[in-house]
Amino acid sequence: MTDTISQAIPPSKMANTKSAIKRIRRISKQTSVNKIRKSRYKNAIKKMSLLIEKKDKSEALKFLPKLNSELMKIAKTGIIKKQNASRNISRITKKISSI
Repeated sequence: MTDTISQAIPPSKMANTKSAIKRIRRISKQTSVNKIRKSRYKNAIKKMSLLIEKKDKSEALKFLPKLNSELMKIAKTGIIKKQNASRNISRITKKISSI
């Protein structure tokens, strides 16, 4: 019975203090921003892996600084950890050099 009631009440109406309602609004905005950032990160990784698959070393080397910048921006905002970004860059650089 509680499931049907909670589905009928929108999440924004669940909070009963002014500050809680503001936090819900802020969290939803931040969630959408984080999703955008994470998709940019994933797209950059995919683009680089395609360049590596094609064995296009010159294009991969051109894209490497952009990828590095993108990963560090994402790490700075906390979407991924800094060590994760560094590890990805290291592995990608190693793959490029082996082409």
